[in-house]
Amino acid sequence: MKRSKRSLLALALCLLMLAGTLVGCGGGNTASDGGNAVSDGGGASVEVSPESLTLPLAEKATIYGLTNFPAGSESEPNNRTIFKRLEEATNVHVEWRTIQMDQWSDKISLEMANAKTLPEFVFNAQFSDTDLLKYAKQGAIISLEEYIDNYMPNLLKVFEQAPEYRTMCTDEDGHIWALPWIEQLGYEKTAIQTVGYMSFINTAWLNFLGLDMPTTVDEFENVLIQFRDNADKLKAQFDIQGDIIPMSCIMNDGDQDPCILINGFGEGIGDPDRGRHIAVNDDRQVVCTASQEGFKKGIEWLHKLYAEGLIDPEAFTQEWSTYVAKGKSGRYGCCFSWDIANIATLEGWAPLPPLAADTKNITPANGSFTSGFDRGRCVITAAAKNPALICTWLDQMYDPFQSPQNNWGTYGEDDDFDIFVLGTNDAGEPMLQHAPLGDASPVEVREAESVNGPLAILDSYYGVYVTCPDDAQYRLDWIKDIYTPYMNNKYVFPNVFMNADDTKTISNLQADISTRINTAKSDWVMNGFTDADWNQLQADLEAYRLSDYLAIFQKYLDAYYA
Repeated sequence: MKRSKRSLLALALCLLMLAGTLVGCGGGNTASDGGNAVSDGGGASVEVSPESLTLPLAEKATIYGLTNFPAGSESEPNNRTIFKRLEEATNVHVEWRTIQMDQWSDKISLEMANAKTLPEFVFNAQFSDTDLLKYAKQGAIISLEEYIDNYMPNLLKVFEQAPEYRTMCTDEDGHIWALPWIEQLGYEKTAIQTVGYMSFINTAWLNFLGLDMPTTVDEFENVLIQFRDNADKLKAQFDIQGDIIPMSCIMNDGDQDPCILINGFGEGIGDPDRGRHIAVNDDRQVVCTASQEGFKKGIEWLHKLYAEGLIDPEAFTQEWSTYVAKGKSGRYGCCFSWDIANIATLEGWAPLPPLAADTKNITPANGSFTSGFDRGRCVITAAAKNPALICTWLDQMYDPFQSPQNNWGTYGEDDDFDIFVLGTNDAGEPMLQHAPLGDASPVEVREAESVNGPLAILDSYYGVYVTCPDDAQYRLDWIKDIYTPYMNNKYVFPNVFMNADDTKTISNLQADISTRINTAKSDWVMNGFTDADWNQLQADLEAYRLSDYLAIFQKYLDAYYA
């Protein structure tokens, strides 16, 4: 009965969409035989045959898109230099409707449900896997694999250079429902995403106290003790207001979690995926990190640090703003984040190297070997009159000279905002060079110029089409020099496209499993635990169907490598 009702609902939606497209969609599109006509922007139709699609078009054509924009930035996409240049280069005009970014999640589902006003494509959709499968089942979006193969040579080149991205875009039935966003900064074990939750140590304090950079858990513990016991000297020397905090963190909070410290215990796996608590061992088996001996021993050691007064007592409750405020006050000896500049200053701080315990290892984050990736960045809807033309235009976003501009910003603007200057590479060919921003905020510059949407920046582009951003380069250097040599793991769990049933099952199981693990971790670091507590955690996880949870991940891991 439920399946029957869903089928009727999907059929009704498809009929409603068809009715909407026949009377016009997006402010003046007109349908024609074969679906190859698009409006020229003035109500007339221009025939664009898919067999003869070459840009720039001989006659201007109009397509209809929906996108979003950051609050406080330009709301009309066609006023942005990037889209002005694209229209001039392609002779394709885009009639846009826009939604402010902070309202996107509330409004986009309503937009997708309204067949009468459905745009032809959603440019910066950022749809989840659940969204993609839902809209595909409803008939609201179309599959793109044939259009990619026939009309998107730039994207095909990306897939040829890095075939894993096509695999990651394809569902288990062989369909591609959206165009991806890809941003490589480094690759595989040098990728910038391999280590999100970096640990940083106050080298100014180390030097003042005559201490060496620690390389083992025992040496690190001794350093924290020295920070604690010399608090008065540190406060006087560095003019610190407030108590000295040897180590601070935010437990179970993404990059602010301290579990990078336990990578060296037991099997050397640690807990790199704080959302799902899974890792892949060298036998290519998906395991639960909280069931490993290393997790048990590592949490015991963290409790020892807490009991010695070396960990911030607010680590379990503080919010980001409090964490940053204390860090900016100079009170931390060690802390955790994506970049120390978020918490303190670059000067006087350095990444803490991997600490040896039973072994010395850094487990890369799951999905990190393929760097930044968004499977659902852009979709083409059932309202599209000429999907071939839209895909041909969208393929320009994957040009290796265009993608960096869409991602970060452009050059030659008439205002003070310029993320790039136009220079040349070693071969004398045009190259985008990151410009010094002075006092300008990098975020504001990017929001003022970039358009996001579907794009691809491969690691091989740097030095050829674009320079690497300064704020990324030093982090890439940290990873390559400090962490990559100790990434002994062969595998990470890849970014896979699960079907709707498995996605739902994983989501439901993860809610209980992750909550139980995170609660135990916080409690145990603060209060300690017994073997009985450990055994109870394992029993509870099995009662929450941990075996089924891991089996689903294993199925997709096996399929990915097959």
